[in-house]
Amino acid sequence: MAHVKVADELCTVSLPAALLGERWTLLLLRQAFLGTRRFEDFQTSMDISRSVLTERLGTLVEEGILRREAYKDVRTRYEYRLTEKGLDLYPVLMALRKWGDRWMSPAEGPSFDLHHRTCGGDVGVHVSCETCGTELSARDVRVTPLRDSHP
Repeated sequence: MAHVKVADELCTVSLPAALLGERWTLLLLRQAFLGTRRFEDFQTSMDISRSVLTERLGTLVEEGILRREAYKDVRTRYEYRLTEKGLDLYPVLMALRKWGDRWMSPAEGPSFDLHHRTCGGDVGVHVSCETCGTELSARDVRVTPLRDSHP
């Protein structure tokens, strides 16, 4: 089979992977979920070059994952806020975090825990059946192709 660029595949895993699969993009999203909003704060917290940060923020805005909002600070500047499309990525990042905590955590353990604001319980990530609610693993799922996913 000829090499096909990931972004050219008509697959709902490969298309988001092409957009989000670059490390700075995922770290930008992590920071946005942690409350970072301003360009300088992203740059400081991530130690990322201005040019890479500008490019990645621009892509996330163009894709509708972040939106720019003007604010005044001597001159007009912009904050970057998650859109509904961006907020829908929260479970993806939480799944990556859970996997990283299990398989790649340093010897001293993860650097932070997440707790439900209302009851204080630990935050979990679950895949479940939408009909019966049973929690599922990869072994519990049958794939049913709807069409050929290759161009």
